[in-house]
Formats: sequence, structure tokens, C-alpha cells
Amino acid sequence: MNTALVGGAVVAITLVLAILAGYSLARLSGRWGERMGIGIFLTYLVPPTLLFIPLSRVIATLGLQDSLWSLVLVYPSFTVPFSTWLLMGFFKAIPKDLEEAAMIDGHSRFGAFVKIVIPISFAGILTVVIFSLTLVMQEFVYALTFITSSSSFTVSVGVPTFLVRGDVYFWGSLMAACFIASVPIAILYNLFVDRFIAGFTVGAIK
Repeated sequence: MNTALVGGAVVAITLVLAILAGYSLARLSGRWGERMGIGIFLTYLVPPTLLFIPLSRVIATLGLQDSLWSLVLVYPSFTVPFSTWLLMGFFKAIPKDLEEAAMIDGHSRFGAFVKIVIPISFAGILTVVIFSLTLVMQEFVYALTFITSSSSFTVSVGVPTFLVRGDVYFWGSLMAACFIASVPIAILYNLFVDRFIAGFTVGAIK
């Protein structure tokens, strides 16, 4: 439940920020869009081991120690940059003529974005959802640093904490826990694999 709460909140924040930022960089920033996109992507490559100490100071200042909201605040720092870069590529692949035609028909730019661009980019948006959820479920350093109460552990910290005792490994329980943690991601992949293929092959005009 802790992982689901953090994952849901992080996915929602990531989608809102990455969709708007990706579209802005792809359409509204001219020749600087690609350079800014690369700059944003480079921030994703900064290893967490360099950031968790300054981020822990931020969390302490905000009074969010041992709170799941500390993870909700920190995780978008590495999900949003990559997701923005990914969606920027999807938005660039959509012909501008489609948006211009929608605006000629009376839509505002935002209306054209919501009714034309978002549906066509569904495959990219779904990729962002799965990517963000997977990162949240696998992340270990921040979850171990910011959460001390066992009742607030996420899967990535709770499984090794409760099922590894010194040099004793409860292999049966470990395998079962890893299987259960992988089921939501596997279900998402299997349910939406056709949408992935359609998003890449059908084309905007269709």
C-alpha cells in the first residue's frame, strides 16, 4: 500500500509536468527546445548517491522526515527529466498541420493539444506511466534514507529488511515478495501492449 500510494502520486505529478514541459519544448521554444531537452535529460544521469545528502537537508527543512510525502517530493526529480525528454520526441513526431487544422476549426492551442495531441501520444504517455511506476518500485537509496519507520517502508526497502536477517535469507518469502511486486507492472504491459503497437504504427492521419 505504501508503494502504491507513492507510485500513484509520483506518476500523477510526472505526467502533469512532463506532458506540459515536453510539449512546450517540442512546439513553443524554437531552436532552443532541443538543447533544453538535452539539458533536462542530462539531469536524469546524475546518480542518486550524489543527491540524497542535500535532498535529505531539504526534507528535514520541510519537516517531512519519516513520511511517504518525502518520497513523493523527491522521486519526480528523476522521473520528470527523462519523461520530459521522452515525450518531447513523441510530440515532435506529430505533424503540426493537425494542430493548425484544429485551431482553424475554432480550437485554442490548448484545446488542440488536449483533443488532438494527447490521444495521438497515448503510447508515449503510457510509457511514462510504466517507466515512473517501475522506478518508484525499484528505488532503494532515497527510500532507505528518508523512511525509518517499518510501517512506512516501500517494497524495495521492506522486502530485504524483513526477509533478510544477517546471513539468513528467507528465499521462499523473498521470491514470493518479488513476484508480487512485479505483478502490477506485468499486468500493465500485457493489458496495453496493443496500444503500444498501435501508437507506433497506426499513424496520426489514421
